[in-house]
This record gives sequence, structure tokens and C-alpha cells, in this order.
Amino acid sequence: MDNSQNNILSGIISNEPVDGSKAEKAIKIISELQNDMKNYTDQGAGPFLAAIYDDKGNLLAKTSNSVVNETCSHNHAEMNAIREVEKILGTYDLSKYNLSLYITAEPCMMCIGAIMWSGIKQVFYGIPTSTVEKITGFDEGFKPDWLTEFKKRGITVYGNIAPELGEKAMKKYIENGHKIYKPER
Repeated sequence: MDNSQNNILSGIISNEPVDGSKAEKAIKIISELQNDMKNYTDQGAGPFLAAIYDDKGNLLAKTSNSVVNETCSHNHAEMNAIREVEKILGTYDLSKYNLSLYITAEPCMMCIGAIMWSGIKQVFYGIPTSTVEKITGFDEGFKPDWLTEFKKRGITVYGNIAPELGEKAMKKYIENGHKIYKPER
């Protein structure tokens, strides 16, 4: 492993020792999602994408955030992807399928609950909550030590993957005047 690869891997947040092959696969998939963002946002989707893969590397679902264009506050990319895979597999319990969820940003508190209850085994995310909140002003919610809680439940998490691409995609969303939804407080 060369120094540039070590630098990339050292920035990754995880609830297990970082596995280089898992991290490289996640970097590839999340980079593709970040690069694909504009295609979705140009069609009215929110600035987040999620993809679920099986343990053989097959893509089962790829969905965007559809809160604004479907006027439903819980239609986050993760929720949409989980819903789609549950429909495809005909079950609410995905645990026996050893699935991995890849998302362009750290999941919010609602999505953390959905991921945990769905049976997803691995979660890989791009930019962290602090970056999302800084760029958009959206409140991602209170998430006390969720990586440790996921580890207790057998769910592996890797985050802060391809953060430069994620930041660029999020800023582009804002620059293009797309809507940031958030309830008034």
C-alpha cells in the first residue's frame, strides 16, 4: 500500500479496523454515486443517493432522496432504497441477505433507525453530518454514538468516503438553487 492510499484510508471513520478492500470498493461506489448526483437533482430529486448491493456485488436498488418531488418528509434516499429492496425480496427482514448500503452522506437519525430495523449488515457513507449541516443548514438530528450502537448489533459502518466529491456535489446542489427542505422551528 502506497502513501496516497494510506492517506485516503486514514481519513475513513469506521466501527471496525479499516479493511482496505472494503474501503476501496466503497470509494468506487460512493464516487460513482456522487458523480451521478446531478442526473438526479436535475429531475427534482434531493441531494442524496443510496444504493444497496448484495454480497456478490449485484446492485439491487439505487434511489435518490424524493422528499420535495413526492411531498413526503420520510422519502430519504436510504428509506427509498430499503423500501425498494424489501419489495424486490418480498420481506421486511433483510438480515439473511447480507446486504450493504452505500450512501452519499451520513444517515440522519430517522434513517439510522430504518437501517438498524431493516437488517442491513454494512453501511458505507460519503460526507459526514457536520459537512451536510455546514453546507445546507439541514438538521440531521441527534445521533448519540450510533457507530458503537451499530457495532453492538453486528452492523459495520465506514464513513467519510470520498469526502471531496461529496462536498463538491452538495455545494453544486445549493449553487444551482435547488430546494433545501427543513421544517420551521
